[in-house]
Amino acid sequence: MTSKIRIRELEKVNLENGFLIDGFPSAGFSSAIASESMIKTSQYKITGIVDSDSFPPISVIKDGKPNFPSRIFVNEKQKVAIFLSYLTLEQSLHKDTAKTMLKWAQEHKIGLIISSIAIKSNEGEEETIGIGSTESARNKIKDAGLKVLDHGTVPGIPGTLLNEGSMMGQDVVVLIFQSDGKGPDFKSSTQLCTAITKLIPGATCNISSLQQEAEKAEVMIKETEEESQHLKNSMYR
Repeated sequence: MTSKIRIRELEKVNLENGFLIDGFPSAGFSSAIASESMIKTSQYKITGIVDSDSFPPISVIKDGKPNFPSRIFVNEKQKVAIFLSYLTLEQSLHKDTAKTMLKWAQEHKIGLIISSIAIKSNEGEEETIGIGSTESARNKIKDAGLKVLDHGTVPGIPGTLLNEGSMMGQDVVVLIFQSDGKGPDFKSSTQLCTAITKLIPGATCNISSLQQEAEKAEVMIKETEEESQHLKNSMYR
């Protein structure tokens, strides 16, 4: 099957035995906000573009400069790559996006892929639970001091990453965190970012910037809704 998703690399990077963070929003935008916070905290540089003819023709303007809405950032010292996106993709693109991410991870000999998904909660629970594609991935969750989910379902890009990762022997961890489902959420973004740093040695979150990033993301989300009418029905409520 030919993937609809294309990766345009701007430079070569060494990520052997490193980490890949999936920052594509599957339910809510906490993943994008947490990823942006990590990028701002450490020395990340843009090394690639994720694009498709099926993506909306949108340029995200930041600091006066145009940007593709889906980009790859790398901290080569920590060996961490982040697929950061402000697009909520149509369900028809979820499998292709996940498989493209897995192929890229295999080509760069990534040791662990980390994805995430929110579940609605109005009870103020803050426990983050992990799911692993392999026994090795499940051990990584336990070693990080997180609970492993025994039963449940995971949709979208994270679900495909788990299924395909288990077939390929690729370590994938999906973090399940709590959200009220009302939009960009500072609290859930902080919860997710903190859990990710437990899985990646040396990774840090700029908690003080998360509130600002949540507010910026909300503006971008509203603009994306206005400019991409065909994506409206897939936006997380």
